[in-house]
Amino acid sequence: MATGERCGALVHWGGRRGPCMTIEINGESHELPRDPRVTLLDFVREHLKMTGAKKGCDHGQCGACTMLVNGQRINSCLTLAVMHDGDSVTTIEGIGSPAAMAPLQEAFVKHDGYQCGYCTPGQICSATAMLQEIAAGWPSDATADPTDTPKLTREEVQERMSGNLCRCGAYANIVDAIMEVAEGEAA
Repeated sequence: MATGERCGALVHWGGRRGPCMTIEINGESHELPRDPRVTLLDFVREHLKMTGAKKGCDHGQCGACTMLVNGQRINSCLTLAVMHDGDSVTTIEGIGSPAAMAPLQEAFVKHDGYQCGYCTPGQICSATAMLQEIAAGWPSDATADPTDTPKLTREEVQERMSGNLCRCGAYANIVDAIMEVAEGEAA
């Protein structure tokens, strides 16, 4: 439910009254759930009916639930929705659509990096943030010299994407897709 007039007033929160809490998802403001136990993943999937992000392991180990919060990737199954009052969240639905795919989405299709498709939304969200991290000069464990600007190599991409699992084993194709987009952005 989009934020309405009620958010200007105090609302009932678990036995106490407090200000309405909102979150921006894919550019649209939404009232956060009143139940403080709802994860960000469940809020997006169950309350807002955006089902791109998947609940794979529910332990933060597979990356299928990856979303971007204020531009940084997170495992949305491990964070409570109410912790993100005022934050800006981007889900796979906010990155692109079948009619207007983002370059990473197009590259995943071209390189067959989606296979069954279950992990693909998390992979694409993670890759989107990962490319921004490299552009910002953030080192990783694969960066040879952490004081140097990281270089875009297959090893660097593999390390940075290691938190996203693919049960189909499409890792080489996923890295090919990411490399193609990164090299295109660098040109």
